[in-house]
Amino acid sequence: MCCCAQSLRAWVPSPWCLSVVLVVAVLTCSSTVMAHPQIVLVEEDWELVAGPPDPDTDAPQVTCVISPTGNVDSYYAAFDLNHQSLPEFVPGGLQLQIWNDDVAESCRQFPNGAIMAIPGETVRWTQRMQLSEGTLAFEIVNGSSATWNAFGGQGYLKASVNTTLTNLNGYTPSVSVENSGVGYAANRVQSLVLRRIRLITSTGEVFEDNTPRVVHQQQ
Repeated sequence: MCCCAQSLRAWVPSPWCLSVVLVVAVLTCSSTVMAHPQIVLVEEDWELVAGPPDPDTDAPQVTCVISPTGNVDSYYAAFDLNHQSLPEFVPGGLQLQIWNDDVAESCRQFPNGAIMAIPGETVRWTQRMQLSEGTLAFEIVNGSSATWNAFGGQGYLKASVNTTLTNLNGYTPSVSVENSGVGYAANRVQSLVLRRIRLITSTGEVFEDNTPRVVHQQQ
């Protein structure tokens, strides 16, 4: 195993340890980088499988969260699917919000405001969080669905804030899982799963965790 594995084990949040260390074993490590890894980009791959939606009641409604720290007491992003909650409720569509604790800082809407109406539809997207020169940017990329077609990556679902953070090492997927879910009509969702996570360091190393994390599963 790479000599860097032990130092990485101490740095990565506990749910990561086994899978990431296994990834490290097949990488060519830089001892300087691994001694003080600086995460500057995090990507989460999500998948939503709908049941029978109800467009008349705008059901279901889903929100997924990502945070640069181990809580949601400071800046974090929330991604609304099939509803838009800011500045007031609007049915359908997609919206990315930036929050500072319980204060909404900004929101961005996707131009297609369609309401889900296709039974069994699968929606996939990536939540990206990137730190660069004192700016923390959140963006939805690589989105695909039957309702909204391709979404994300065009700039509609992207927002940023100034930050004093120097890295994203405080990120943990447990915050995403614990704060995401089906806010309305959970019976109309088959599953909501965080499928994959990637951590990218300031020198370009990529660490990937392919462990599925189930947020909601229809019984």
